Amino acid sequence: MVRINITSVFVDDQDKALRFYTEVLGFQKKVDVPLGGPRWLTVVSAEEPDGTELLLEPDGHPAVGPYKTALVADGIPCTSFAVDDVFAEAERLRGLGVRFTQEPTDMGTVTTAVFEDTCGNLIQIAAEK
Repeated sequence: MVRINITSVFVDDQDKALRFYTEVLGFQKKVDVPLGGPRWLTVVSAEEPDGTELLLEPDGHPAVGPYKTALVADGIPCTSFAVDDVFAEAERLRGLGVRFTQEPTDMGTVTTAVFEDTCGNLIQIAAEK
């Protein structure tokens, strides 16, 4: 059986990303391996410490800048995280200074919202109904 083990988001600063993803979103650091500059740096859900890891991957590759810029310009999130209540989580995040580009929106079978992660990405949160 194939499972998702690690997925990634490209970030412009790994330290800033680690602070945002842990202190604001509530993930916890899983792996932090120095590689002579950038690090192999992953976070996981505090509720699932052995679950899927999110790699905070440096965005230094020449293709990444145009990719991230195009996604943000079109309002497309690079990934989506599940939450129990989008409205409550959006309120919590707003209280921590997070800027939303899409307020919580009923999409039929799911409610979504989109925010900036401070590292050059749009992130979606979603809750199934």
